[in-house]
Amino acid sequence: MAEEMQTLEENHTWTIEELPAEKKPINCKWVYRVKYKSDGSIERYKARLIVRGDHQVKGFDFHETFAPVTKMTSVRVFLLVVVAKGWDLHQMGVNNAFLHGDMKKEVYMKMPPGFYSSEPNCVHWLHKSLYGLRQAPRQWFVKLSSELEDYGFVRSYADYSLFTYKKGDVFMGLLVYVDNIILAGNDTSTYQLFKEYLNECFHIQDLGQFKYFLGIEVAYGSKGLFLCQCKYALEIGEECGLLGGKPAATPLEENYKLALASGDLFIYPSQYCRLVGRLI
Repeated sequence: MAEEMQTLEENHTWTIEELPAEKKPINCKWVYRVKYKSDGSIERYKARLIVRGDHQVKGFDFHETFAPVTKMTSVRVFLLVVVAKGWDLHQMGVNNAFLHGDMKKEVYMKMPPGFYSSEPNCVHWLHKSLYGLRQAPRQWFVKLSSELEDYGFVRSYADYSLFTYKKGDVFMGLLVYVDNIILAGNDTSTYQLFKEYLNECFHIQDLGQFKYFLGIEVAYGSKGLFLCQCKYALEIGEECGLLGGKPAATPLEENYKLALASGDLFIYPSQYCRLVGRLI
């Protein structure tokens, strides 16, 4: 928790101010997770400070929340072009992506549990977005887009998460899904310089050769790429308790019309919505 607080303060996420009379601060909470190594031993304990976005009021704490994410069709076309051109394909991740977004709205947050100020009525005035804020994904995408455009990338109007860079014979293509980035190009030295630029802006993780993205596993062969979603399918099967189910070539007949159901409502509707979303 102390490390997380230090990171947030070094990032100039907030300043401690006295709460204005007409403002109401948002609650926050700690989320804890234990990270394990591949052999099952504990790697580290992780604590993350989360803002209670469910306590935010639209029009008062935030306005717009929409942030584009790349379409699956764009990913497949992007990979198709990369294979046809014989380009290198790399993947990057951004450390604490949402913490880089600049706040446009004046938002105040209560002191995190376990940390207090000697001055009464003091709160955190947020200058950077935090995980849990409704507008955090949008502010992060705005920040990333502006840095990419400053470097010389052009946004595609067919998919706002696709950016292209062209200078002479040099070409780079880039796809963004929240804090995951796929990069391809025809010049090794150029995208190495670009990685250094991006690292200066956001402290990225260079994940090397493209291997796994949005549930898609990628294997490289002499004739191109092999895409597989076996791991993703097994995760869905495990989540809904169907790992022991028998496979079927056609689980549901074509154009099948579902009858109206009359029975008890689901106890956990959010779990059902999540599974439908993962299938889509």
